[in-house]
Amino acid sequence: MNTAAAKRTDYLSWDEYFMAVALLSAQRSKDPNTQVGACIASRENKIVGVGYNGFPIGCSDDELPWARQGDYLNTKYPYVCHAELNAVLNAISTDLRHCRIYVSLFPCNECTKVIIQSGIAEIIYLHDTYADTDQTKAAKRMIDICDHISYRPFASSRSLITLSFS
Repeated sequence: MNTAAAKRTDYLSWDEYFMAVALLSAQRSKDPNTQVGACIASRENKIVGVGYNGFPIGCSDDELPWARQGDYLNTKYPYVCHAELNAVLNAISTDLRHCRIYVSLFPCNECTKVIIQSGIAEIIYLHDTYADTDQTKAAKRMIDICDHISYRPFASSRSLITLSFS
């Protein structure tokens, strides 16, 4: 008779795990309005890259603006590197073909170009906040006509994962 304890049944799925890593990565962003995180996973379910939105390395986040509105050069938009771009640039491999990218926010058209060019095969996103913008419409149009990439919303039966340092 086997008296060993049964394995846990409430463990994270792979999708939940990688999206949680993306959300945790977003917490590194210093953007006061929008914190976005990304996590790239291989077919073998290994993390190969993570990123969050922020200024390029060496560009002081005290000297560049964080504003969302105003004169273009006085907003964050010409300076911020998006989470998806950082995840691709931070990847431990140059071959991202067949990988999946988990993002807390649907990628813009510029990040979608990077994702497609890198060979990533699937985008799993948590929020599609800007679905009605031209940037998101362009991103989806590129994905829809590209034969090696797809996208889907993140789905989970849980609404919360709690982390504790104690």
